[in-house]
Amino acid sequence: MGDSGLVRPNPLLWVWYAYGGRLPARHREWVLHDSTTRTWILRHVARTLVQVSPGLLFLLAPGPLWIKALSLLGGVILALWYSLSYMEYTCEYRLYKHGYELGTGKAVRDRAKQTTTEEQAARYAALYRSPDGP
Repeated sequence: MGDSGLVRPNPLLWVWYAYGGRLPARHREWVLHDSTTRTWILRHVARTLVQVSPGLLFLLAPGPLWIKALSLLGGVILALWYSLSYMEYTCEYRLYKHGYELGTGKAVRDRAKQTTTEEQAARYAALYRSPDGP
């Protein structure tokens, strides 16, 4: 997929997108790229961390810092756990909201994975297989 049609959202729109908002139609290709690129899992984690970042305000509450910090850490771990458990479904729904069919993200990622696997197999065969036979 070429990068010619990708229009990145500005930081404010990206935060809106991270919280589950729908971007304008000009960002449609970028949303597909965001949900299917090689680093899609890291991007998903970044969106999740942005979603839980207001929890840092909990540190301003009165009380012992260690209790607040451990409570916050437990909440972040729990949020990441659930977010990672449902990341494929979340990304599919995100794509669906931007006009793609359900299953598009998985299909694009599988196609890219298959291409990578075939390239790796060809490199392996070129390095380790003798030209005379098996």
